[in-house]
Amino acid sequence: MAAFDATESLTPFRDARGAGGGAILFDSTCLRQAGMRGVDPLWFDPAWWGERAEAVGSGGRGAAWFVEGMPSEGGFGPAVLRHYLRGGFAARFSRDRFVWRGVGRIRSFDEFRLLRELLRRKLPVPRPIAAIYWRDGMFYRAGILLERLQGVASLADRAAAVGSAAPWQEAGQTIARIHRAGLDHADLNAHNLLFEDSGRGWVIDLDRSQLRIPATPWREANLARLQRSLLKLRGARSEAEVEKDYATLRSAYDALWQRGT
Repeated sequence: MAAFDATESLTPFRDARGAGGGAILFDSTCLRQAGMRGVDPLWFDPAWWGERAEAVGSGGRGAAWFVEGMPSEGGFGPAVLRHYLRGGFAARFSRDRFVWRGVGRIRSFDEFRLLRELLRRKLPVPRPIAAIYWRDGMFYRAGILLERLQGVASLADRAAAVGSAAPWQEAGQTIARIHRAGLDHADLNAHNLLFEDSGRGWVIDLDRSQLRIPATPWREANLARLQRSLLKLRGARSEAEVEKDYATLRSAYDALWQRGT
């Protein structure tokens, strides 16, 4: 569980139509540094951003936008707005509504707090700005605002562009670092690993992820998920090429894991 953080603030709100409400969880220090006095539920509506919102083109389920440029003075800089969507069979019944199980089990708040804890541990994840939920009776919807990482491309995109020259060793080392810290990523795929040209790596999209005691079964499940996604996204590359590159990644992972750092 994340440690208590005095800079964490919670602001409840009522729906403008009076049909329900929700709350926004945010880092008060972050907003003060940006010259902002409070938070607004409209920040989580891509329509409010207008032309300043650009749909994210790859990865995910199509509910993420790059946003930039607050309409008033100040602002928190380039960010990513993401709405939480359901996947699999459940999505047939509701694409974005989740069963309300109390304020202690809100997916956006869980990810917000997890990211802050990982940053305290100096792990390579984006900084969360604010998280929201909208409640409507027995259900709720959720969203999160995160800093936008600049000058990065996903492992999937880099593999498609440069093949074996992609940062395979760096990917293995990045995963080993988060695993050593106990991060069990719920969806470790090639879109959720981002890299700068220098090879510096980042891990994103931590919805439903959790901190656990490092153990072989869940670590191997994470790596197997990544391997499947690399094969699925291989494009014109052969399975043999992908498996060779994955072996490079796995070798770097194992080397760093065995060092215990």
